[in-house]
Amino acid sequence: MTFTPDAGWLPYHPSPSKPAYTPPPGAVDAHCHVFGPGDAFPYAPERKYTPTDAGKSDLFALRDFLGFDRQVIVQATCHGADNAALVDALRAAGDRARGVATIRPGVSRAELADLHDAGVRGIRFNFVRRLVDPKPAAYYRELVDRVAEFGWHVVIYFEAADLAPNRDLFTSFPCPVVVDHMGRPDVTKPAEFDLFLRFMAEHDNVWSKVGCPERLTVSGPPEYADVLPFARTVVERFPDRVLWGTDWPHPNMKSHMPDDGLLLDLVPRIAPSEESRHKLLVDNPTRLYWGHVDRVGR
Repeated sequence: MTFTPDAGWLPYHPSPSKPAYTPPPGAVDAHCHVFGPGDAFPYAPERKYTPTDAGKSDLFALRDFLGFDRQVIVQATCHGADNAALVDALRAAGDRARGVATIRPGVSRAELADLHDAGVRGIRFNFVRRLVDPKPAAYYRELVDRVAEFGWHVVIYFEAADLAPNRDLFTSFPCPVVVDHMGRPDVTKPAEFDLFLRFMAEHDNVWSKVGCPERLTVSGPPEYADVLPFARTVVERFPDRVLWGTDWPHPNMKSHMPDDGLLLDLVPRIAPSEESRHKLLVDNPTRLYWGHVDRVGR
């Protein structure tokens, strides 16, 4: 089946820069995706966007080029709850990758066990209305209960305005809760970020990914100077609950396509010390994604 990418969709950078910064041994790119290819792994009929194909071989090549040892591959909404492309990439990567899946009510325990065996360690809930149609709170709680025996965590993707109305739901999840992209703060209104910082401070099961400045910036590349203070603050205040990822292949980017090598070179600017970088890139993702490999029997 042939799929035509959305008009204006930018393909991922064909030749990223070699970063000046070298990640430490064991480093993890903790947020990246695979898209199709659509002829092998068709996109979901209910999707709200059609991406440019970005398969596992290109993802693994980027991993090696940037100097990462491992990756966390996150199911994207364009594939819905069909995790076939994700599982295919995880099985090809072996122990060098873990995954975050999308599931729906009706998923069987056997299906969850198969996902776990492939390397899935979490499920993702998307609350960004331009990408999905949010569901009632009971929908999400039921799915969290379904995966509890596997020791999985929850990844939540929302925009800054969505935090207050959904805070009770988010804080009801009895597991680690990982927030994508710092909850997408409005970088022109730094005072509003205090709500997110309080959210993390008051709930020690809440983690945050601190990458993706290209999604949040107003000032633009390559410095992304308006986003870095937000990320640096989260790293400084919550050093044991932060993750970083490329977000390759950067879905829905239409203004500019970031250079993944330059993105990696921003890491020392948001995590200035060697200790903070090691936690961000090695210790934290290893603990969350590789910490309970053999916990569940079939």
